[in-house]
Amino acid sequence: MAKNTGKTVCLNYVLEQLQHTGKVVAVTSIGLDGEKTDQVTQTEKPEIELAEGMFFVTSEYHYRQRRLLSEIYDVSGEMTSLGRLVTARVLQRGKVILTGPATTARVKALIGQLAAHGVDLTIVDGALSRVSPASPAVTEGLILSTGAAIAPDLASIVNKTKFVYQLTQLPEYETSMSEELMLAEPGICAIEDDILLRLPIASPLLFTKCKEELFSHGTTLFVSGIITDNMLEYLRVQPNVKDICLVVKDFTKIFVSPIVLGGFLRKGGRLMVVKRPNLLAISINPVSPSGFTVESERLCHALQEVVGVPVFDVLANASL
Repeated sequence: MAKNTGKTVCLNYVLEQLQHTGKVVAVTSIGLDGEKTDQVTQTEKPEIELAEGMFFVTSEYHYRQRRLLSEIYDVSGEMTSLGRLVTARVLQRGKVILTGPATTARVKALIGQLAAHGVDLTIVDGALSRVSPASPAVTEGLILSTGAAIAPDLASIVNKTKFVYQLTQLPEYETSMSEELMLAEPGICAIEDDILLRLPIASPLLFTKCKEELFSHGTTLFVSGIITDNMLEYLRVQPNVKDICLVVKDFTKIFVSPIVLGGFLRKGGRLMVVKRPNLLAISINPVSPSGFTVESERLCHALQEVVGVPVFDVLANASL
């Protein structure tokens, strides 16, 4: 949910636990992670530590900087800003900086390639503002990292985290076209009698230019792309709002504020997803880089009262 919410600490904890399961584990990243100093806040960060037998995928640049012994399995033909992607297996425990694929499509393809090397479980390390790997179209499970860095008081931390949790719990839209919808090109469509009808709106961000076309085939709308406050505000004030059902691919496509979404839902509008993610747990970091600290146990308890998944502070070994 923000920088310094303990994501890397949680990742290291999960990797440590997986050492004893007998599974072959791989790890990569959608962005840059594992660096000693946070590139935004300039605060010290824990490095990513990998055990013998684990696979990892990173750029050529960061592969050369690794502090472990490893064996290369593959070098991709795809170029990134930091060179090609290197797939390697750890021969001797150590630390690494991860720079993974730049797109979710490439992440998904990479997971399949790793499975061909005998990998049982691939962990994709996310990044602030890069929630796309959490899409159920890419990964099968999600851990949300939150904490004191997102707000200066406990109530605000809980409310902001609760909102993201609620987005992950939005109901699924029942249809026989789930796969077709997940692969749909950007734009807005109507769904009528389980048939997808494309509207002449190239992007959901441009819907205001074709408002008269929005309900030309009914009030069930599918948005392939992101939705923002502007669209929900417009739909909220429509006289037929109680009949409107807005469908998006998954929660990673929703960029709206709690106030605007709440107003749309209170008016009777419905927001649904094609696929709902499998939220496994929430991890917390009770310390903010600004110096603000909240009591770990209080935060765990407060969050556990409003979410339906386990809440952990892996450093304090506090879980409910």
